[in-house]
This record gives sequence, structure tokens and C-alpha cells, in this order.
Amino acid sequence: MDTARALSANLASLLRREHSALGAFLVALADFDRRRAWMTLGHASLFAYLHRELRLSKAAAQYRKVAAELIQEVPAVGDALGEGRLCLTSIVEAARVVTAQNWETVLPRFFGLSRREAMEVVAELQPHPAPPTRTIVSPVRTAPSEVAAGPAFARPALPLEVGPAGNCTPGSSSELTDREVNTSARTHRPAEVVPLTADLRRFHLTVSDRFLEKLQAARDALAHARPGATEEELLEAGLDLLLEEAAKRKGLVAKPRKTPRPAKADHIPAHVKRAVMERDGGRCQFRLPSGEICGSTHQLEFDHIEPVALGGASTVDNVRIACRRHNIISARRVFGDGWMDRYAPGKAALPAETG
Repeated sequence: MDTARALSANLASLLRREHSALGAFLVALADFDRRRAWMTLGHASLFAYLHRELRLSKAAAQYRKVAAELIQEVPAVGDALGEGRLCLTSIVEAARVVTAQNWETVLPRFFGLSRREAMEVVAELQPHPAPPTRTIVSPVRTAPSEVAAGPAFARPALPLEVGPAGNCTPGSSSELTDREVNTSARTHRPAEVVPLTADLRRFHLTVSDRFLEKLQAARDALAHARPGATEEELLEAGLDLLLEEAAKRKGLVAKPRKTPRPAKADHIPAHVKRAVMERDGGRCQFRLPSGEICGSTHQLEFDHIEPVALGGASTVDNVRIACRRHNIISARRVFGDGWMDRYAPGKAALPAETG
């Protein structure tokens, strides 16, 4: 543990130096741009200087260009970057709404955010003037290697636009580019979510024909109960059913069993699970060395703070929410790796400590 703590302290020191160096570089870059020094060196713009002279990638050059321009208007941005409170990748979004007039109240809202989170703040402060509500269905472009004959790269058929009633009309323009729809690699990519306003998001998801058939079948099945239901309403109804089923499996249903089964020693009553889930907000409560809780919502389990094997009771005060990884870590800290490897060999081991 001492070795890990020393390594962590060294990493923290290096990270502070990295933040400080980045802040100093961008402040100097802002002054360089203010003087138009890049023009003296024969470059057409600050971006061209960063890309051609300093050999930065176009994305890295753009981030730094935007940051330098914003620092000239709001010098506090340089301090925030140097202290690590502001992320360079979120600068592009922050620059859209932060001004010399509002920076004192708006800039802090971007501290510690990723670019995706920064986009959500921008969408709240500067909502999309006319959020689109249509659903686009576009055929996927065939990869060159999959074309048996004909042109090397055949054009796809015209995309289809699906309206509220599910009718398809050819000739509608698709918002998907050729690069976005090319799935020759067949790799899984997370769905693209673009914030539009404070409470609206545009959701891009690649689905199969089977999915669309099921969606149409669901619309037909609910034609009487929910006439004219949108795709969002149908999907949300399905998600509600999944969440309700998951809650029943975890014993979080509000109505208890009429004839409860005999309780095991480690059984947690349903009313305790409900109270713990509400108290912990459905997030892992494992305490990290920094003093913060984990906060994960993935693979959650009910964890006895004092294990049942040591006399712990299944009460609200002795049960907490923990993600599976931290539940295992807690057990290994109490019982040791030897016992866990013997009785629970499938459970991941803690990393070995040296020193």
C-alpha cells in the first residue's frame, strides 16, 4: 500500500505540472496570436502555424486555437486550464457561450466536464432553435469487399423517412454521412447522442431490420391503446417494462409476497432493499481513498457492511449499494485472498501490493 501511495503521489505531482504547463502554453499562445506573430512567420492563421510549424494534429491545433482566442477575451480561462479545473477538450463548447460579460457565472459550469457534458451545458444555455423530431431510416452502404460484381463502390438506395404512423417515403435526405454508415469493420460503436436543448437529445443508433420489424409490430399491437405513438414513446414503454422486471428480480416491488419464502441467513427483505436503494440513490457507496463514493450505476449489488458470516444483520443500517467490483474488493479485504480464492475462485482478485 505504501508503494502504491508513493506512486500515486508522484502521478498527482506530474499531473499538476502537466496542467500548469498547458495553462502556461495557452497563455503564451494567446499573446502570440494577439501580436499576429504567426503572420510574421509567413503563416496564414494561428491554426496553420500550430498545424504546420508545431506539427500538431488538426484537432489538437483547433482546440488550442479556440482556447487561445477565448483566453484573449477571458483571461481567467488560462488560470482554470493551468489549475486543471477546465478540460481542453471542452474548450470548443465553452467558447460558444462564455463571454467577457458572463464568464464569472458561466465559466465555472464547465469545470471538470468532458466535452459531452459541456455540450449539455451549452444546449441548456443556448437551446437548439428548432429541435428536429423526425426519425430517419437509411440503408447501410455496402463495403467494397462485399461487392461481388459491378462498380467498386455502389451507391446505396434512397433513404427512407419514417413518419409518426410508420409510413415510409423515398427521397428524404439522410443525416448520416457515408463514413458514418460504412460498417465494413462490423465494430460496435456507442449510439451518438447530441444535446439540443436542456431536456431534448438527438439519438443516432444503428439497428437491424429485425429491430425495425419488432418496432412496427409494437406499434401495431398498441394501435388501440396508444394510437399514433411515436418511436420514442414505444421505446420508452419497452424500457419501463424492462426496468419493472429488473426491480421485481431485485425485490424492489412495493407489494410484498402474500406467503413469503423461508429466509436464508443472508436474505435481505424486500422492504430493506427498497429503503437502501432509495437512500443510496441507486449508486455504489464504496468509499474511495479520496473520500468520494464510487457512484457507479453498473452491476449494482446489495452489500452487507458487516458480513453475515461475522454476525452482520440484513438491516437498512448494515446494507449498502455496491457495484460488483467493489463488492468483491470489500469481501477480499475482510476475508483475504486465500479464502476468496478457495470458496469463490471466479471472483476477481485485488492487484498485488509490493514494497
